[in-house]
Amino acid sequence: MSVHIREFTEDDRDAVFRLRKVAFNGTKPSGPLLRPGSLGLAAEIDGRVAGVLGIGSYAQFYGGAAVPMGGIGGVAVDGAYRGRGIANALLDASLRTMREHGQSLSVLFATVPTLYRRRGWERAGVFEWVELPMDRLLSVPKPAELIPSRPAEKSDLPALHECYLEVARTIDGMLDRRPPRIDVEKVLEIDLVSVLPGPDGLRGYLTAQREPGGDMGRLKVHDLIGVDVEAQLNLLASLASWAGALEAVDLRITDPATVNLLAATPLRYSVWTSTWMQRVVDLPAAVAARGWPRLADATVDLEVVDDHAPWHAGPQRLVVQDGSVRVEPGGTGAVRLHARALGPWFSGAQNTHALRRAGVLEGDPADAALLDQLTASSGTPRIADFF
Repeated sequence: MSVHIREFTEDDRDAVFRLRKVAFNGTKPSGPLLRPGSLGLAAEIDGRVAGVLGIGSYAQFYGGAAVPMGGIGGVAVDGAYRGRGIANALLDASLRTMREHGQSLSVLFATVPTLYRRRGWERAGVFEWVELPMDRLLSVPKPAELIPSRPAEKSDLPALHECYLEVARTIDGMLDRRPPRIDVEKVLEIDLVSVLPGPDGLRGYLTAQREPGGDMGRLKVHDLIGVDVEAQLNLLASLASWAGALEAVDLRITDPATVNLLAATPLRYSVWTSTWMQRVVDLPAAVAARGWPRLADATVDLEVVDDHAPWHAGPQRLVVQDGSVRVEPGGTGAVRLHARALGPWFSGAQNTHALRRAGVLEGDPADAALLDQLTASSGTPRIADFF
């Protein structure tokens, strides 16, 4: 059996949607197959599309810098061809494609983690919603400063995006929501979009959708973004004003400070968590693009074990020098990092001790200490967008 991998085109629309409908039990979507900022790969057997995979063009903040990232989604294989390595062939091809497009990281939401672990992806962060009962919102401290809100207009969209970026760049893993893959204008299609004007742009904004549920329904809050404490308290107060009209508010956790430090979250509360897996596609490029803390000059010699990305496999030296960090070929390979270890380390989701216990890092703990110093204390990596 010969598998041919190529980029799919609009001519493949029916074949791609057929596979995805069966794989994900969905309905056939309307509109074009290819969206701006995305591409897709098709695996052909004897001229028939047997498997597909999509790649979206994104970027994730790490250390305040946006690192180009390929978001994998819509991986589907025809049931008649399963068990023949088609998904593996698509994933291998996706690594080469993402590297060619300058995407040094990759992220996906996996329903079958084992498939992706074999190709170097590993859990590295969370996508979360929290339930806020109305009585808890009513007990949130009142803002000391009242900031009058107003409905968002199209002219507010650039400032709204800048407001999001001011917060997002301080939270490792968050997307920069760059166009064209993310269309900022789509936000105006949401039921409720309110903004808090400030002297130099927006101090905050809130986007929410009215949802059914219980006797009175719920409010599904996609973004609650405030650049300072008074902005966040004003937005929480606006949610509390729905008391008597809602059962509860479901809040997507964009800024963890909202839930952990400001909301009156009880000892036990409901959180819906989806985990995402990350893979470092090109280690030198990813390290060069990331923001890092300023440390004293130091080096750690690595051996990267990665059968599916040979361009960065083998002896590599991570060098901290004059406030910058780089990866260059060479060194003794004192710390052995398997492909699965790169994503959780790079995101800060796991330290080297956990990676060692998982069997994906080897070597003297003292030699690996620099790796922990570089990614320590950044908080849980998170994404507030699903793809």
